[in-house]
Amino acid sequence: MKPYPFTYNPGIPFIQQAADWVADIFYELLPAAGFEVRDEQIYMAFQLEKAFADKQTIFAEAGVGTGKTLVYLLYAVCYARYTRKPAVITCADESLIEQLVKPEGDIAKLARHLDLIIDARLGKSPDQYLCLQKLDQARAQANTDVDWEEIMTGLPSFVYSSAPMQSFHAYGDRRNYPQLTDEQWNAVNWDPFQDCFTCDRRHRCGQTLSRDHYRRAADIIICSHDYYLEHVWTYDGRKREGQLPLLPEHSSVVFDEGHLLESAAMKAFGYKMKHVTFEQLISRLLQNEIRESLAVLIDEAIVQSEEMFNAFGRYNLAIAGSERREIVLTETLLSEVSRFRGLISAIEEELVFEGELYTLDHYQLRIVEEHMEMMQQALLLFEHSESTVISWVENSPEGLTLTVMPGTVKEILEKQVFQLRMPIVFSSATMSVEGSFHYLADSLGIDHYLSFSVDSPYAYQEQMEVMAPQWPLAEGFDGKMKEVVRMLHHTGGRALILFRTRNELRQFKEHVKAEPLLDGMSFYYEGDGEISHLISAFQQEEESVLCAVSLWEGLDIPGTSLMNVIIWSLPFPPFDPIFNARRKAVNDPYQEVDLPYMLLRLRQGIGRLIRSREDSGIIVLLGEELQTNPVVMHKVISVLPKGVELKSL
Repeated sequence: MKPYPFTYNPGIPFIQQAADWVADIFYELLPAAGFEVRDEQIYMAFQLEKAFADKQTIFAEAGVGTGKTLVYLLYAVCYARYTRKPAVITCADESLIEQLVKPEGDIAKLARHLDLIIDARLGKSPDQYLCLQKLDQARAQANTDVDWEEIMTGLPSFVYSSAPMQSFHAYGDRRNYPQLTDEQWNAVNWDPFQDCFTCDRRHRCGQTLSRDHYRRAADIIICSHDYYLEHVWTYDGRKREGQLPLLPEHSSVVFDEGHLLESAAMKAFGYKMKHVTFEQLISRLLQNEIRESLAVLIDEAIVQSEEMFNAFGRYNLAIAGSERREIVLTETLLSEVSRFRGLISAIEEELVFEGELYTLDHYQLRIVEEHMEMMQQALLLFEHSESTVISWVENSPEGLTLTVMPGTVKEILEKQVFQLRMPIVFSSATMSVEGSFHYLADSLGIDHYLSFSVDSPYAYQEQMEVMAPQWPLAEGFDGKMKEVVRMLHHTGGRALILFRTRNELRQFKEHVKAEPLLDGMSFYYEGDGEISHLISAFQQEEESVLCAVSLWEGLDIPGTSLMNVIIWSLPFPPFDPIFNARRKAVNDPYQEVDLPYMLLRLRQGIGRLIRSREDSGIIVLLGEELQTNPVVMHKVISVLPKGVELKSL
């Protein structure tokens, strides 16, 4: 691999030379290869030059069709080779990662037309990999829905061998099991409660082998927002445990669909706890020769853990449309938490003396101590009245799961991401609110930044129609369903239906089965298989319908396979603990939280339709608020592409 894709002169600043090369690409090389180069794309290239030269954060808001991915890829690859550290590109979810690296994606295009060899490797989240321990459990349960034995026999021969590995390769990727539904996959994939540190198969695990592979990337590592933020959150802890951080040192970061970073951070910086996990972990100490005083404390902590989780199970409130239950912090509950924390503190003190006796396995002791420290940090948030804590409980087959997260993530991000001296690019078509990036920058703890906005080059007024059908609201779901059937027939399928919640999607799926007018039309539902395979099937079978909850961003299907985007409900945020905390922190929750979130997400959903100059089609908005709330109607009209009108039918 050549060090640089241009002749490097050490007497001239590197970024200046890289920018000249990028200019040659957009003015000469790509047009000669048949690419349509846009003014907006060239403008973005010159803006990124300053961000990389000065190692600054930049908000790059560029409309659909700008070709922003090509721009940041060129700078990221050059800078990675200059610093000899890979760039990290993070995407909002796993489906966007797959689209970036698909054979006809932007990385492949650059490599082919510029005669470049780009070493880009995927760093997928752990939950995208098979867990050998959970697979064994699934086989033992003899679940008749899935042939787990067949999956086991399809694994590489070295997985269950005790012989030294002469050669091996990564395996167990979610993408390799498209036939499994999300529910079935969750029975055998990694989850946060797996104790990988003491797993005797960790060195033959597909997740581990994949991590070894992507860490050696020369140019680019591509991962999800969640995974990058998990790297940030666990960086210090993994070093304390003598482990490598999840990601290697890197030269720059690109947050694609960067407006979703705050939500991903809140998820990544949280703690998850279960009584059964704590009991299994702490009980390991009882298998060693320990003093009676420590053994008594361990028994008491196990009993108190069960009491505490029982209290969490009693003091909570159901949330409409969500499986999460909001915790009610009563004096009784806080007392149970305090009592449990006291026992953990006593055990930690005892372990100091026990460790000096060398009767405990040092590795296991360190793991137990790390887990107890995590629980202490999480539960302490409940007892600090000045701290904002977001928490909820969910039911699971192994008992109640408790999730606790800090109310704000800006301090963590500011210190561990944005104060680092490296270029950071936020890329999205929707990041500003009324022309300002202050809202996003403030929520992430970014004080100094560059920014720019460029519109899409597409002629939306000629390529797109936006419709808001009027139906009798008294007919409820049935009335909305009639409109969907009518619109699906209008385009012969070729439609993406975006739902606000999984409950809406499930209800729609049940009604489709009983709708004779939709017989013969193929439907693909998110959750029924691996998402990239569902997208591929939808794209190849033109007269089909793709139904999804998470594809508001990033889905890129140009051509006649997608000519109709149906928004089942306006995407207002749910009334779950995370958004309720945001609402409590502002003066006008509807104006400052609900409406901005809905409008940003709606703009993203609308952006799924027109992906090239040749595309055309319709957007169908079915939100009841468009008939009942003039303010919402006005706001929706204000975010439509320039020149596009909202038609009532």
